[in-house]
Amino acid sequence: MTRDDIVDDLLNFIAAADPSEDAFNELALKVHDHQFQHNAPYAKFARSRGKTPRTVKHWSDIPPVPINAFKTLDLTCCRPEDAVAVFMTSGTTQAGRRGKSYHAGLEVYDASMRRNFAQRFMRGDTAIKMGILFPTTRMMPNSSLAHYLDLAITGFGTPDSEWLIGADGIDLARLIHALEQAEATGQSYALLGASFSLVHAMDALQAEGRRFHLPPGSRILDTGGFKGQSRELELDVFYDALSQTFGVARDDCIGMYGMTELSSQFYDNGNATCPSVKSGPHWVCSRVVNPLTGMAVPKGETGVLAHTDLAHYNIVTTILTEDAAIEVDDGFQLLGRVSGAEAVGCSLAVDAFLKAAEAG
Repeated sequence: MTRDDIVDDLLNFIAAADPSEDAFNELALKVHDHQFQHNAPYAKFARSRGKTPRTVKHWSDIPPVPINAFKTLDLTCCRPEDAVAVFMTSGTTQAGRRGKSYHAGLEVYDASMRRNFAQRFMRGDTAIKMGILFPTTRMMPNSSLAHYLDLAITGFGTPDSEWLIGADGIDLARLIHALEQAEATGQSYALLGASFSLVHAMDALQAEGRRFHLPPGSRILDTGGFKGQSRELELDVFYDALSQTFGVARDDCIGMYGMTELSSQFYDNGNATCPSVKSGPHWVCSRVVNPLTGMAVPKGETGVLAHTDLAHYNIVTTILTEDAAIEVDDGFQLLGRVSGAEAVGCSLAVDAFLKAAEAG
């Protein structure tokens, strides 16, 4: 299949109302075949595991690529110089080396974000006034999160929505004005940003002695990640603080979980309890696995998250994260970074991948 064929199939699958598990599996195998043919480092790795298009019969047979491999190899089905966008990780680990995801086009990425965001964050609303607590795409052109938030504000924000971070940090005066205006008019308001930017905003408002009570329908999107850029809070403390500062119920403080190494995101249904249960859209399947064996651990036990994201068609669909989690009935509970035996298992998985992918 050509790239255009893959893209058409993916766009149709993302738009589908209720696709079957068989349809997911069929498309996953097509995308795996495409990646095996056009992504040389991945093909070497898959072949070393005996996972060729001839032997892979189910999406769960696709070997997961450890996310740290993205910091060493160019995993892409197009030439890196032909990519229309290159999203890079923050470089907060491994001596600042940044993982890269090369996108031959953004039509599938954008469709994935919009469909999922409409269902999980907008909750039936077509538009809401937004304040974005994150740098713009002009400021951070290689940030997948900046692109994600740009899609949010342009596709779902009212015309008076705005970015609230500039070169000098948070524009506190504009933030306060937007919050006061929402209180005065009763117009629902959405505040979106990374965990660290939300902490900075709360600290600045506390220094001014300000708290707000946003009107019904208001909500907060926490895209995760303190990354050493703010004080780090326990989840319960963090969501309590958001609720108290902005007058938004914890059920309306929605957590998003995403990463540069994927093209789709996961959401919870609010954070009345922590850790919340997160889940993805129908074009993503997740497993909690033993990183040494790649086998799923029993439901209710701690393991490492592995995701198969069909929207990540130009890179690799299936990744092994470094996130500990527990599988539950409606998704998974995210526990944070792996440690102990799971961390050792992830490191060994990286070594095994690199040896296979770099072999002649």
